[in-house]
Amino acid sequence: MGADTKTNQWGLIAGNGRFPFLVLEGARSQGLEMAVIALKEEASEELAKFTSRIHWVSLGELSKAIDLMHQEGVTRAVMAGQVKHNKIFSSIRSDWKLAKLLFSLPRKNTDALIGAVARVLGDEGIELVDSTLFLKPLVPEAGVLTRRAPDEREAADIAYGFSVARNIARMDIGQTVVISDCACVAVEAMEGTDEVVARAARIAGGKPLVVVKVSKPGQDMRFDVPVIGLPSIEQMSSAGVTALAVDAGRTLLFDRAKLIALAEEKGIAIEAFSPPVSPLAAEPKAENKGMSQG
Repeated sequence: MGADTKTNQWGLIAGNGRFPFLVLEGARSQGLEMAVIALKEEASEELAKFTSRIHWVSLGELSKAIDLMHQEGVTRAVMAGQVKHNKIFSSIRSDWKLAKLLFSLPRKNTDALIGAVARVLGDEGIELVDSTLFLKPLVPEAGVLTRRAPDEREAADIAYGFSVARNIARMDIGQTVVISDCACVAVEAMEGTDEVVARAARIAGGKPLVVVKVSKPGQDMRFDVPVIGLPSIEQMSSAGVTALAVDAGRTLLFDRAKLIALAEEKGIAIEAFSPPVSPLAAEPKAENKGMSQG
């Protein structure tokens, strides 16, 4: 990590889940204390126990968030933690700055919104940086992460799953697909990984499943980075998932050691694959046989 981490005041824009806590811990391990802007609708109240430099704002209060970061002297910020996509566009009351930004967006999706917020922050002298900056040990390199590698059936499902997942990610629909017998059982939209896995289990009726979770083409590592945590592994186990494939270098595995140990206990093979150099590059081909009804 560059020396500039020591010469800037750091801020954390916190959503829900474990991500914000891990960023605070990672920064603290490098001697950095971050000012936290916590989103009232999403962030855990437990964050207040981790830092005294915390301010609570609502999702629509962009001007207030910027003012608070200026008060704290923040010049670089990390955005960590999920914000439910449907809340962003339907459940917030925007202040004038955010309302103006929303009105200017040609596409009303999460990437467009957060990308625009990042530009506004930049105009205010606050650089939004890679959200994994303090969490590099949690980002896997390419290779099999569990003791067991995917078997022949799972490898075929993974190859087919990547071909589907790359396309839905390119269209900004979702980043996760669930595959069985080289047929796509379920595609993620706004519901998130755990819910799409649960839906796939209901559809598949007990057939073994494979989950493929990818990054977006040209993934912006400042926000919406693919994440797998312990609850997702538990959900996958309950659903009959036997293998999980993710993008190397672009996926966060929260509680990585515990996650891999849990996956091994549940019989789930995990492998990380290098994303294609070109966003349009194809994955290895697998025959789409359709799901057997037998």
